[in-house]
Amino acid sequence: MLEPYAGKSQYENQGQRVVTGQRLMQSASDIFLGWTRGRQGRDFYVRQLRDMKMSAQVEGATAEQHMLYAELCGRTLAHAHAKSGDAALISGYLGKTDTFDQAIGEFALAYARQNAKDHAALVAAVKAGRIKALVEEE
Repeated sequence: MLEPYAGKSQYENQGQRVVTGQRLMQSASDIFLGWTRGRQGRDFYVRQLRDMKMSAQVEGATAEQHMLYAELCGRTLAHAHAKSGDAALISGYLGKTDTFDQAIGEFALAYARQNAKDHAALVAAVKAGRIKALVEEE
């Protein structure tokens, strides 16, 4: 829940909050995108399980190609998020220093380290037979 950090949501259902944000950012939204409340009172958003959209083939890419791909993904995400807010207001809030840039960079690196640890734990659990994983083949 974001409410302890961002204040009370205008939406009664947290799934609706997520869906509304996605619809703001996506030029063509998933037709199955929706929200519901479960029997236990938990909020959910629902979407198409497998969208079958194309993606860049990053396997075997060089470090330079990975950097370019990451930059393109970042720009695309930034443009999508910019549609959901007032660009001038956001720019004014962020100011002219690189404080926000540095914070986002630090977060991204910490997130990448945690992701690598989580993946290693998953691979170890699969190898040890504690869990099963379905690996899709090309």
